[in-house]
Amino acid sequence: MAALTKLPVAGAELIMVQIGEQQFAIDIMSVREIRGWAAATPLPHAPSYIRGMVNLRGVILPVVDLGSRLGLGDSQPDSSSVVVVAQINGRQVGLLVDAVCDILLLTEDMLQDTPDVGVSVIRDFVQGVMTTDSGIVTLLSLDEVLPSGALTSIQPEASANVSAAA
Repeated sequence: MAALTKLPVAGAELIMVQIGEQQFAIDIMSVREIRGWAAATPLPHAPSYIRGMVNLRGVILPVVDLGSRLGLGDSQPDSSSVVVVAQINGRQVGLLVDAVCDILLLTEDMLQDTPDVGVSVIRDFVQGVMTTDSGIVTLLSLDEVLPSGALTSIQPEASANVSAAA
């Protein structure tokens, strides 16, 4: 599925995050808050990129290991790791990253097309690329990070057990 998120316009602010040695940008309008890493409670039968769930002021959020979801390998969180709470497909989701680096102001000629490497799934996650003084930064599309049905396959079994018990 192609990315549904509109490209940010010149003047938009992007949050730069680091995963491993790579830098990524997320549209600041999707970000609700940034929290320090605290261990997540595992969620049985969740996809491998779901790190677990956390309680954010009474709201349970799934936490996605963004490195794992992007195919970069599982993250090894430490004291510098952070969870970026973002609004994705109408729900709040925590995104585990190694660090938040900077806020980038998008200029008109900064964003370039995603390179065509013959694999369409890349465009599900990448809106474009930018070059900065610190290197190449990949602009992420968050639409497919946690697809709207990603956790629903877990819930029917639990719902059936509750219904059967009633």
